[in-house]
Amino acid sequence: MNKNLEIEYLVGKKAKLNIAYESFSLQILNFLNDLSISLDNNFNNKNYPDLKALSFFCRKNNILSLKNKHHNKESTRFGLGLLFHVTPSNIPTNFAYSLIFGLITGDSNVVKVPSKKFEEINIICEAFNKVLRKKKYNKIKNMIAVLRYESSNELVTKKYSLMCDARLIWGGDQTINDIKKFNTKPKNIDIPFSDRYSISLINSDKILKLSNSDLSNLVRNFYNDTYAVDQNACSSPHLILWSGKAKRQSKKRFWSQLNDSIKKRYTSPLISTVDNYSRLVKEIIKNKNIHSYKNFSKSLYVVTLKKIIPNLFLDKTKWGFFFECDIKNLDSLSHVTNKRLQTLTYFGYEKKFLKNYFSKRNFNGIDRIVPFGQALNINLIWDGYDLTKILSREIEIK
Repeated sequence: MNKNLEIEYLVGKKAKLNIAYESFSLQILNFLNDLSISLDNNFNNKNYPDLKALSFFCRKNNILSLKNKHHNKESTRFGLGLLFHVTPSNIPTNFAYSLIFGLITGDSNVVKVPSKKFEEINIICEAFNKVLRKKKYNKIKNMIAVLRYESSNELVTKKYSLMCDARLIWGGDQTINDIKKFNTKPKNIDIPFSDRYSISLINSDKILKLSNSDLSNLVRNFYNDTYAVDQNACSSPHLILWSGKAKRQSKKRFWSQLNDSIKKRYTSPLISTVDNYSRLVKEIIKNKNIHSYKNFSKSLYVVTLKKIIPNLFLDKTKWGFFFECDIKNLDSLSHVTNKRLQTLTYFGYEKKFLKNYFSKRNFNGIDRIVPFGQALNINLIWDGYDLTKILSREIEIK
């Protein structure tokens, strides 16, 4: 048999995929809580911090908290029907969150995982299968199919595109456009999660006032936003903007502390050394906006830009390669905000101040503004979509 036409079912080969629950149903919440326990009990879980985060997300108390925040008690909402998820290869746990969103909203789910094989995917699917073997979850068993096949096998994509009521398409622009070529039901909803980039904002005056312990905590949070996923996440920052009057001293303090941290915690892929050096050479040759650069180590390159220019768009970086630039005030953000900008992580500003500032300005971009350490905290509102509403339907009862 042609390997390009093979389908590997990781979960739910015989699932009927024709069931819709009420959103945030107790049965689904209990199932996800048991999934959390199963993940915690897996010995290999301790080697993957992203699995610990997934396990925490699935806890019943966390889902109930999300329900209180996102679900109107007066409304009656059910899943749309069948969701078809096409998930990316940059973050191994992404497919699980996409699937869990579908379960929370009461939908049946077909999930295409990336062809690239990750141990995390195996562990997660093993946990799903273990919990689904319980008789009390027979109905939910028919709501889930996780499969792997080559993108060249268009017959499968065509089949589920015609069957589904919504498609969640994660990936680059080309992937999204390729999937959109397949016909769907007239009422189908496409939810594209396209390639995005993210930035950070740091108040240098606040950095200077931090104790060594507080600085260490801040750097750990920044590390988790970036190095924990090799900067592969769309929400991981690539450009750091420095405000305030203590920029020079604060930069030295921050980058030095980060360099010390990655030496202790980060194991860089072999390819990263060559890749980062090649990227630096490329930038020096083509980028006329470079003021200076510093190679702290093989896993920390910092390129300082002369200024923020209109429509500035930087190719995404990986493995500890950052751009930075000084700004006089937050109005400079208007030069880097566009539809591709997803997340702004910040330090040294109050939430109330930022909310007031952004509410009075019509920036063409930024879907998330979160403190350092929360860049990767995926939620039911993502890329500007309220998934609890988009992936469910409200039944009007008068």
